[in-house]
Amino acid sequence: MKIVSRGREKARRVYYGAVFEGKTKILIKGKCCFKEHPMKATLMGFLCLSFLAGVAAAPKSPAETDHKALFAKHWQISKEFTLAVAEARPAEGYDFKPTVEEMNFGQLMVHIAAQNSDSCASATETQAPPSIPSSSATPPATDKQTAIKFLTISFDKCAKEIDAMPPEQWNKQVYKFRGQPVLASEALWYTFTHTAHHRAQAEIYLRLKNIKPPAWRF
Repeated sequence: MKIVSRGREKARRVYYGAVFEGKTKILIKGKCCFKEHPMKATLMGFLCLSFLAGVAAAPKSPAETDHKALFAKHWQISKEFTLAVAEARPAEGYDFKPTVEEMNFGQLMVHIAAQNSDSCASATETQAPPSIPSSSATPPATDKQTAIKFLTISFDKCAKEIDAMPPEQWNKQVYKFRGQPVLASEALWYTFTHTAHHRAQAEIYLRLKNIKPPAWRF
């Protein structure tokens, strides 16, 4: 607390950049001022400091304190949702594709698994599962059993690597995209969004064969 003397009728106290002078509140260049009653100003200052201390001590939500746990939660939901979409398609329909230019259903599932594996390996600086094709290659035509196996491996291995990832890795640059740095957290959210994009595409494939997709979940 700093006392600045300006005569017997005025006293000014400065509390962490906020200025209080007595009773009447005015705003001068971003400073809160009270005229006339210095004792009341002192009390108001302590109340303000107490309030700020309470805010600082308030418990933080998971979103504020543990981004990794939040991602892991939604990664598990994404796994369950994606596998439900993969299971909804009969085995004999895994070679279906709406147009010549698009991937068939089985390729689409492998493409999701491949990107999951590669992005997670980049984010956690580990190795992608060797059994899953690279995301840089054209996905091979795959039967239902193999596609679901690839998806399960990609989601489970990524969850394991994320759980073991040290906190400082979350904001570490892991590669560049078009000359721009990409953090580990961004690489993970990229593949999460990529999965959602192609899962929605797979749901359209289901609709085209009059198959109702699994209910949306979050």
